[in-house]
Amino acid sequence: MYDIAIIGLGPAGATLARLLDPRYRVIALDRKTFGGDGFQKPCGGLLSSDAQKALAAFDMTLPKDVMVDPQIFAVKTIDLKSGLTRHYQRFYINLDRHKFDMWLESIIPDGVEVRSSSNCTHISRTDRGFSVTYRENGESHTVEARYLVGADGANSVVRRTFYPRKKIRNYLSIQQWFPETHANPFYSCIFDPEDTDCCSWSISKDKQFIFGGAFPKKNARARFENQKKKLEEIGFRFGEPLKTEACLVLRPSSMRDFCCGSGNVFLIGEAAGFISPSSLEGISSAINSALALSKVLNGGGKSLNRRYRRKTLPIRLKLFLKVLKCPFMYRPFLRRLVMQSGLRAIRIVPSPAEEGAKARL
Repeated sequence: MYDIAIIGLGPAGATLARLLDPRYRVIALDRKTFGGDGFQKPCGGLLSSDAQKALAAFDMTLPKDVMVDPQIFAVKTIDLKSGLTRHYQRFYINLDRHKFDMWLESIIPDGVEVRSSSNCTHISRTDRGFSVTYRENGESHTVEARYLVGADGANSVVRRTFYPRKKIRNYLSIQQWFPETHANPFYSCIFDPEDTDCCSWSISKDKQFIFGGAFPKKNARARFENQKKKLEEIGFRFGEPLKTEACLVLRPSSMRDFCCGSGNVFLIGEAAGFISPSSLEGISSAINSALALSKVLNGGGKSLNRRYRRKTLPIRLKLFLKVLKCPFMYRPFLRRLVMQSGLRAIRIVPSPAEEGAKARL
């Protein structure tokens, strides 16, 4: 019998496991392993300024081996429909997402029982709390816990089990890795309403080039390949992929989409719908929601779910404001007006070689 069972050890689950009071007996289940096998999330692997601020609140510093080259200071924003391209300053840290997750897991206190390479297969409510069944190394195990935390991402088994009617708009995120062959590494954000009403991205990492995007689930792979062809026409270079990754990604569209849990079930991170609908950034909300829940659980007492919901109100309001921001990014007419205005855009200074080529033309 455990006090708390945490399902998932991404940034949300690992942060919560690290912050819980040692008086609790905690078990945490996760599919990842330190060797690189198991689940790896298709993610551009950029740490936003909000996520950096969330980590800075713990006085934490990133280990060097988590970061990758190059560090890029601007995003190349491409609107395929209008043909417009603009550069905007951004303060991202380029990192290896899998190593980042494993680093967060490595600093969990020894008192937490971490079961890596395990997959939660069934959850049910019992008289004493919850029964959790998981498979590890081909064997099935069942444990009980008084409190249950879903930190298992967009396709959360915890949310699906206890809140099956809580449907959130979702997409299939597809990402491929290629050898880097571009002369100048870059980070891009791509808008292409013909293939998706969400966005795509590219980023260079340690001599590899990543391209990914969030697509409607129907014909998602065909949409992905069609977008690649368009990007090749404007200078993107792909070649044969080294690997392909895919997973579900949520995109909330109203305050009703957020689900914090009830009856000693708690949802944090993307499992709760805490992800930006404009940029799909979720690490900052994952860390902040885990911090909020740790304060509630460590404080003890009654009405834990109500207190957690109240503590996450700033997170939910901030994400809802991003819902209101979406039309200016995703409606073609408004996006074109913003990009044509040049507001907050950076003027790229061409190199002497580029100036010479332009003069010859």
